[in-house]
This record gives sequence, C-alpha cells and structure tokens, in this order.
Amino acid sequence: MLLVGVGGAVGALGRYTVATIVEGDRFPLSTFLVNVVGSFLLGLVLFSDLGESVRLFVGVGVCGAFTTFSTFSVDTVRLVEDGHVWTAVVYALGNILVSVAAIGVAWFLTG
Repeated sequence: MLLVGVGGAVGALGRYTVATIVEGDRFPLSTFLVNVVGSFLLGLVLFSDLGESVRLFVGVGVCGAFTTFSTFSVDTVRLVEDGHVWTAVVYALGNILVSVAAIGVAWFLTG
C-alpha cells in the first residue's frame, strides 16, 4: 500500500505540474498529454519484467494518479457544450487512439 500511495502522490503532483505548464484554450492539451505519456509509461512497466514493486509504484500509483479518464470525459462534454463538436470528436478519438498507440509502442520497445 505504501508503494501505491507514494506513487499516487508522485503521479498527482506530476499531473498538476503538467496542467499548470501546458495550457490549451480550445483543446485540453494537458489532459491529452498526460493520458498518452501515462499510457506509454504504463505499457513500459507492464510489458517489462521489472517486478511487482515497480508495477505497484509506477503502474498503479504513478500512472493511476497521473492519467485521468474523468477529466478527459468532462473536457469532451465541455467542448460539446461550448459548441466545439468536431474538436470534441477529434479530442475523444485522438485521446483513445494515440494512448492505445503509445501502449503499442511500449509493447514493441519491450518485446
């Protein structure tokens, strides 16, 4: 539990840092970036033989707190509410497709 908790604190601080550095007026770039980077990192951890402790700290803790599906969902709805339907579609599909591709790259690099 300690590994997951400390990892979660690291991930949450990383998420907050990205959100304060990366701005996106019409496109939620910070959420997009953390989801793609977090997916890649999670893929590296899960497809590598780094051990259970690393999986718990980085995979569950850091990546669990760093990435954010709920913010992604809210951002998508807000884009629609603001009349940016096509941006919402691109954002939603892009988030899913690029995040899955990032996992695929991690799988390829560790295979």
